Amino acid sequence: MKKDFWKGFGSALAVVVAVTLIWRTALVQQWIPWEYLPFNIEMSKTAKTAVIEDFLDRYYVDDLNKDMLKEGMYAGMVAGVGDRYTYYMTADNLNQYMQNTNGHFEGIGVKVFQTEDGEVTVYSLMKGYPAQGAGILEGDIIKKVDGVDVSGLTLNEVAEKMRGPVGSTVELEVLRPSDGMNHTVSIQREDVVMQSVESRMLDEEKGYIQITGFKENTYDQFMEALKGLQAQDMKGLVLDLRNNPGGLVRSVYRIGDELLPQGVMVYTEDKDGNREELVLDDKYADIPMVVLVNGNSASASEIFAGAAKDMGAATLVGTQTFGKGLVQRLFTLPDGSGLNLTIQKYFTPNGTSIHGTGITPDEVVELPEYYTDGSEIPEAEDTQLKEGIRILEGKL
Repeated sequence: MKKDFWKGFGSALAVVVAVTLIWRTALVQQWIPWEYLPFNIEMSKTAKTAVIEDFLDRYYVDDLNKDMLKEGMYAGMVAGVGDRYTYYMTADNLNQYMQNTNGHFEGIGVKVFQTEDGEVTVYSLMKGYPAQGAGILEGDIIKKVDGVDVSGLTLNEVAEKMRGPVGSTVELEVLRPSDGMNHTVSIQREDVVMQSVESRMLDEEKGYIQITGFKENTYDQFMEALKGLQAQDMKGLVLDLRNNPGGLVRSVYRIGDELLPQGVMVYTEDKDGNREELVLDDKYADIPMVVLVNGNSASASEIFAGAAKDMGAATLVGTQTFGKGLVQRLFTLPDGSGLNLTIQKYFTPNGTSIHGTGITPDEVVELPEYYTDGSEIPEAEDTQLKEGIRILEGKL
């Protein structure tokens, strides 16, 4: 395997700053042709960005934040390539991305989402971490962080306020819908390790491992789970990659090296047609396997699923995968910001590009219509898992 291979892979999970120019609004007070402007700028001799900045300085109704203008300009330039996976990250965005990729962060252990009306709501508490012990509940709406009203802030801005050095304290004021009252809680921050692997025995012979993302620490968590199941005499494995958006290729490669036979797991090609291969060795746990996938299985998840299918190493069960067959590389800039650029396309061992189409499972199985995915479905109603178990039974 070439050492340069890893340079060609990357993954990102970050907020893209979008700049939208609205040329026409409901009420237009004036339109001033270029030649009638009360100041003289020769367009051919002045950078267009400087001209636009001059317009904003002279006419925009509110004060300008020049730093925000610059960040928006950089983001807009990169967004101009028209690739949703190629984007600019501010230093704060990059820092959050790196923490997410590393699989741990300094915080309180809550998972939050933002509603359409801007409310930041707790949807899950990470077991064993400070927020749970301090009395924060699922459904709590975060109103203030350290006394600062968070209405109008983005999800990332609120999340960043809750993070901080280990041992420091953050004060949250939350609205609890169950009683309609505001509650103020002080929470001491810890080093929070993201758990991306869950496992259990389904019965005396069949093991189950769910991987929710491929982070730096996922391989170690996976090996702990695999060894634990093997110690319980596991004869076959259901690997659940549903709702796994991907992550680091070096992480999925190491896991693939434990479960898949010798051969090319994936190969890439850049704009010049240069090809690089990621090759698995011949040492692996040769056990019958079923892989569960759905429309939210993307990127690194599809690398594993595509290799398992092409190699005949597993039966894929579920629904069509997402279809992300592009490779990104993260470039960091001197000021701490970054560029996440698509640099390669990847192909399954049989030479298939899955970008835009995804992977069709060997057995297409839909969930009951009242469940959108497999993340919250009770096991008794999980038709995809049931079919996976039935197929695995036939392999034993």
